[in-house]
Amino acid sequence: MKRWTTLAVSAALLALALFAGACGHSFEASDRAAITQQLDAQRAAWNRGDVVAFMDAYDRADDIVFTSGGRIRRGYDETLAKYRKSYSDKDAMGRLGFEILEIRPLGPDAALVLGEWRLTETPKEGAGLFSLVFERRPEGWRIVHDHSSLRAGH
Repeated sequence: MKRWTTLAVSAALLALALFAGACGHSFEASDRAAITQQLDAQRAAWNRGDVVAFMDAYDRADDIVFTSGGRIRRGYDETLAKYRKSYSDKDAMGRLGFEILEIRPLGPDAALVLGEWRLTETPKEGAGLFSLVFERRPEGWRIVHDHSSLRAGH
């Protein structure tokens, strides 16, 4: 009897594992493309002076993290307020360019993006690095953690 119970439990666990694998996501080339598309839309929004559309790539949650200038900000609202204060209009925003250096999957529903940014045509010109953590949400891939730094000398 014990042997049959062990076999039944093993079979049930195997079936559950196969079912979970069949229903779960895996990180695909289409996910990489969706993240790249989000970043391209961000750049376009920035360059037309639309901070709110730029923020569409972020998860609208209180637990997102934005780190820059030696300061940690938490939440969508605080991050948007920081951008609105620092970049009050299109002239202050200037022109954003960046290069994606790497998109590294952190599992089926998360990825780390490493890149270089540069801001021109503004008194706030500069360049630096960014690392973003994207998570898959029902509405698509969204940034949940942003760490941007200014390159020395800027």
